[in-house]
Amino acid sequence: VQLVESGGGLVQPGGSLRLSCAASKSIFSINAMGWFRQAPGKQRELVAGLTGGDSTNYADSVKGRFTISRDNAKNTMYLQMNSLKPEDTGVYYCKVIYYGLDYWGKGTLVTVSS
Repeated sequence: VQLVESGGGLVQPGGSLRLSCAASKSIFSINAMGWFRQAPGKQRELVAGLTGGDSTNYADSVKGRFTISRDNAKNTMYLQMNSLKPEDTGVYYCKVIYYGLDYWGKGTLVTVSS
């Protein structure tokens, strides 16, 4: 499975972005997927996960601000990010688990700065 993220960029604090992760195969049967981010000098961390079709979990730091979703018809996963903060800056990666293997995209950079 190949994954391609898009939608990153520079945004001011308080702004919004929607990230997309387009998959090369149908995601209909994929039960575990998520978004991770890696800030400069820090380890990659889970931001939002989606399992079993509609069960979501979020890092405490993004709860109430970020929303993960999927569109099976478009083979795409999304991350809606609102009320962005400078500490949300980093490279955002999508990941799926497909037949027990992890597949990652190459990432998209999000910079939150005035």
